[in-house]
Amino acid sequence: MAEEKDVVKHVLVAKFKDEVAPEKVEDLIKGYANLVSLIEPMKAFHWGRDVSVENMHQGFTHVFESTFESLEGIAEYVAHPAHVEFANRFLPALEKVIIVDYKPTAVDQQ
Repeated sequence: MAEEKDVVKHVLVAKFKDEVAPEKVEDLIKGYANLVSLIEPMKAFHWGRDVSVENMHQGFTHVFESTFESLEGIAEYVAHPAHVEFANRFLPALEKVIIVDYKPTAVDQQ
């Protein structure tokens, strides 16, 4: 894997449409997680449901975070046929979505 300083995080925050059945949501999440085994520059995948107590989530319910080795790795992921096929199933199930890519900065505790 690339050096830690080269790592890029890809965060997708989403709200599924109300009419999307829970079983379909579960299948879509499994499909998203499976991309890590199909797309080489995708090094890790984590997801979770909103559990905030501050009620500042603006209706978003799910967070998906992928780790890539570089910005070029994200570009390769976006163009990869497995991602394109998955996105064509995933995105129509969403009411709203935000995607942010960033390079993490570690902060040392003193």
